[in-house]
Amino acid sequence: MKRKIRTTVALLLSFGAAFAWFAGIDGKWSAMLKGPDGNEFPITYTFKTAGATLTGTVTSSIGNFNISDGVVKGDSLWFTANINTMKIKNKGRYYADGDSISLRVGTRSTHTTLKRTNN
Repeated sequence: MKRKIRTTVALLLSFGAAFAWFAGIDGKWSAMLKGPDGNEFPITYTFKTAGATLTGTVTSSIGNFNISDGVVKGDSLWFTANINTMKIKNKGRYYADGDSISLRVGTRSTHTTLKRTNN
């Protein structure tokens, strides 16, 4: 019986630690994103996590847009950026040691690396 209790407690602490570690993505992140025409433009993501749910906004030169369908699992994240009538899928991985997020954007899987901003 003691073994079951210890195992249960260890599992709960592991899950709690994983979510606490991943909560480190909350805040503003920015990058340069290359468009289909080859030109780069600045983009900023503001993330907020609640358990395994990811919400927030995307800000670019064309405006601010909501994030929906956001999920965090381990060090992976995925969400949809609702830009006007388009729904753009994003998939990424959080690297705590480098304080960066490697992100694939859209159907072309355009790659960018997000860095935390201070404002």
